[in-house]
Amino acid sequence: MKIPKQFDEIRPYEPEEMRQAFEDLLNDRQFNVVIKGLVPWLPKSVRNGLLRLAFKGVKTPLDFQKRFMKPVVQFVIYKCTKGCFFDDEALTSGGGAHRSSGTRGANSARDARYTFVSNHRDIVLDSAFLDVLLIKCGYPTTVEIGIGDNLLIYPWIKRLVRMNKAFTVRRGLSMRETLQASQLMSQYIHYAVTRKKENIWIAQREGRAKDSSDRTQEAVLKMLAMGMSDRVDSLPGQLRDLNIVPLTISYEYDPCDYLKAQEMQLKRDNPQFKKSRQDDLDNMKTGILGYKGRVVYRAAAPVNTWIDELADLPKQEFFAEMSRRMDREIHRGYQLYPNNYIAADLLSGNRDNSDHYTIGEEHDFCDYLQCQLEKITIPDRDDAFLRECILTMYANPLKNYLSA
Repeated sequence: MKIPKQFDEIRPYEPEEMRQAFEDLLNDRQFNVVIKGLVPWLPKSVRNGLLRLAFKGVKTPLDFQKRFMKPVVQFVIYKCTKGCFFDDEALTSGGGAHRSSGTRGANSARDARYTFVSNHRDIVLDSAFLDVLLIKCGYPTTVEIGIGDNLLIYPWIKRLVRMNKAFTVRRGLSMRETLQASQLMSQYIHYAVTRKKENIWIAQREGRAKDSSDRTQEAVLKMLAMGMSDRVDSLPGQLRDLNIVPLTISYEYDPCDYLKAQEMQLKRDNPQFKKSRQDDLDNMKTGILGYKGRVVYRAAAPVNTWIDELADLPKQEFFAEMSRRMDREIHRGYQLYPNNYIAADLLSGNRDNSDHYTIGEEHDFCDYLQCQLEKITIPDRDDAFLRECILTMYANPLKNYLSA
């Protein structure tokens, strides 16, 4: 399939580009420094020879994911979680069939293509875990993902993520440039789902919710609607072909909870504070290698099952109501753990939720909380504020679940 040139600057690599991208990666000095750090005892010629041997037979980005990325992600699941699970019952029980005219005859929900819109827990692993879970559950392909160009700080990182089915989200633009970039990205997402027959994963908002109170930004939904032809005369029609699925990601432990709390205090004390590039890298490393406990992904039924109910709303009300409905589906999908109930009781000073946890689990969580607080080394550390921040992160999923 010939991809329109307008997408060249943002799209993932195509199969015919994979071999050259791989050779460019092996010849990148900074990439070789990283690989040398992982296996310092191997000479460069041996390292590259082994990588070339492993690359043999890799023809597509999906091949690359299965050969190189899947084992890495499975290792992270084994070392850093207590299990990673995918609940796709809402898709496979009848709500998952793609309702666009082009794929009305899909044999099963797992043969359809989806745009997964999820809450955001980890910069790298949100989509990486989903890829492994989709393959494990019998879906024919993984997801293409949007990655902010602020994270593509070295050429080798950009090459690697493009080999891994990532498209680029441009950041730090003027208002006019942002509008143009959003239009192009939306057009590409529509093209990827309807023509390339790819799944898409995108976060419900730019950046993670620091307090874990997950809310869908209307701007994300508006961006998704921008890429459809103007000839489509209804807002549901502009989104239907994407087959949007609200997806909930639930961590038992958030390894970045103390970093988020630290950033909250720094911003409280200095409203002009901004994270550095190194801060972003530290968050990525902690998020990948930190312990997450049990992890559950839960899909809701596609929005196509209800989006036509909003067809008569004015544009602004349409996106506001769609955002609220998306939030409700995501909040209903939370997997709740003892930590969520314990945090809510510690915040309120009562034991209203004590039937959901044991005394031992409460002691374990309090010990965990103290250990996370001790990792924060900023000047004038406000332990009471930081403790409340972390407790709020764990209590909000319960609060939103009960509201939904």
